Amino acid sequence: MLLIYCPYCQEERSELEFRGAGDAHIARPTDIASISDEAFEEYFFLRNNPKGLIFERWRHMNGCGRFFNAARDTISDKFIKTYKAGEPKPEIGTAAVPHTPVETYEAAVVEDNRDGDAK
Repeated sequence: MLLIYCPYCQEERSELEFRGAGDAHIARPTDIASISDEAFEEYFFLRNNPKGLIFERWRHMNGCGRFFNAARDTISDKFIKTYKAGEPKPEIGTAAVPHTPVETYEAAVVEDNRDGDAK
């Protein structure tokens, strides 16, 4: 299970309590009704899907219900930092995002089963 730190509740909670809400720190049109269809398509539908560090909005649905931002590594799925909505985008160097194998619960169970410790 993935644990996510909520900066408002100030505790780690199960990923099941959270919902992703798209990219963080995107420039939103000031008057969306007046932009062209092409500009709306660019803003609303087209997003980059980079490999590595990304900044996202998340919502603690089954907790405080508030939106916050997170820096997450898409390779390891590790949350590098979470911070309150409205705070500036933090400076995070590439050294903070190690790309080591991710240990999962499923991998640990398989390994235990090989040793005869079925759980």
